[in-house]
Amino acid sequence: MTLLVTACASSQSIAAGAQRADLLGKLCGDTASLGDAGRILTSLAADGSRDDRLWAAPIARAVIDRKLRCDASGAVLVSGEKTLDVLTQAPRMPTEPSRSPLLSLKNRGLFETAEAALALRTAPDVAGRAAALHTLERRAASLPEKLFEAAAEQESDAELKAQMIAVAQAAALNSADPLKRIAALKQISATPDRRALTKVSALLGDPAYAANPAFKRAVDDAVTTIGRGIAIGDVLATLYNGLSFASILFMAAIGLAVIFGLMGVINLAQGELIMIGAYVTWLVQEGLRHFAPMLLDYYLIIAIPVAFLVTAAIGIALEAILLRHLYRRPLMSLLATWAVSLFLINLVRVTFGTQNLNFVTPFYVTGGVPVIGDFIFTWNRMFAIVFAVVTLALTWGVMRLTPLGLNIRAVMQNRTMAGCIGIPVRRVDMLAFGLGSGLAGLAGLALSPIYSVNPQMGQNFVIDSFMVVVLGGVGTIVGTVVAALGIGQINVLIEPLWGAVAAKVIVLLMIIAFLQWRPEGLFVIKGRRK
Repeated sequence: MTLLVTACASSQSIAAGAQRADLLGKLCGDTASLGDAGRILTSLAADGSRDDRLWAAPIARAVIDRKLRCDASGAVLVSGEKTLDVLTQAPRMPTEPSRSPLLSLKNRGLFETAEAALALRTAPDVAGRAAALHTLERRAASLPEKLFEAAAEQESDAELKAQMIAVAQAAALNSADPLKRIAALKQISATPDRRALTKVSALLGDPAYAANPAFKRAVDDAVTTIGRGIAIGDVLATLYNGLSFASILFMAAIGLAVIFGLMGVINLAQGELIMIGAYVTWLVQEGLRHFAPMLLDYYLIIAIPVAFLVTAAIGIALEAILLRHLYRRPLMSLLATWAVSLFLINLVRVTFGTQNLNFVTPFYVTGGVPVIGDFIFTWNRMFAIVFAVVTLALTWGVMRLTPLGLNIRAVMQNRTMAGCIGIPVRRVDMLAFGLGSGLAGLAGLALSPIYSVNPQMGQNFVIDSFMVVVLGGVGTIVGTVVAALGIGQINVLIEPLWGAVAAKVIVLLMIIAFLQWRPEGLFVIKGRRK
């Protein structure tokens, strides 16, 4: 038995040596032989042994780089200061005369394909195998089906393995076996997206589509299934994007709802308080980068109390120094907050510059999960949604479950009567303005991972915030939520059809028309009727 195993191994070694010698002969031959050699190298990637693949991998690159030299004794591979006999792997200098194979454009493409195919099977790192797959994906139709299947079987990285399986399925669409093509169609239609639809739709012009009823039925079913999946994905993506945009609108408007509802002040500096919150978040990020880099990924969480307290302090100072003296003069308070807005913009511009700030993207807001069709459940948008929900819950808790919230609601309903029963109206005004400003700072924090942060960013949210507050009903949290959801979804529906500017104009006209019918907004704070 031992002799038999030894004999088999010896015969396999002799066969491998003969095949390698034949390949080297083609590498050192004419243009046609070089083309054959490129195809053989590609087939080795699919069908060859591991030793053959490791032996062939550097050869393909050497031919492209003209580091393979042919002489009367065979071929040598020049690698840095070393030269090795390709067949025996022993050190050997080329004898003169020697030459490097000269590739035509067609043969260069064959060898680049061979190099990528061999790298797909032999590259030690995931990045190298991923780059090889990216190169081969565009040429999958001309490659052996077994190449991608074998590569997927040995792949350890789950994400790359899934990509290899997808490419293998696409390659199987061009198989000579109708059953393999039908099986590939079923597999591809199970993960519908527009790339899959493009691949399957290309088969409508295939000769087999007209000649083979079973294949025709499989193609039609796949097109229908993929189209349905894409439609469902588009609907889910629209709802998800609308919910994300609504969360941003809510975060921008909730602070204004408190301020405008309590004091009737049209605070044109609210957008700049959002901007200040974003800049405070950036400062926290940079502080962690220098003093606690191990916590850098958590800067968004660490910045929550900082952004709230800084913007709340600015709001309290603004109310105490400026707005307290202008409550009964709405035009003056409007102009004053506009002046504060310009001051804050230019202060930030002088201090930090006009360029967009660069934010680190933490791991918990990076990437997403493909769901169906082209809909991807992205973590950065989910962060904004969850943050808005938590802010809503905390704001509701403050307004409903704390003495401050009770006082704010009392002053909103009847300022004079609240003062008569001993509620410190001035103090409530100051704290409410601080609360509204702090909520604006939290909005800036939530926007920082998904929005361009610069001195002008706040101006984009002032009008939207007022639209949300007025439509929802001045001073009502529920109205702010419902109005933000409605405006967010309508914007997302209209933007793909007529653009962002037209969407804002249409939404504004719809709000004006609604307010003609219901001037008090969707919800009204209960109060004593006069």
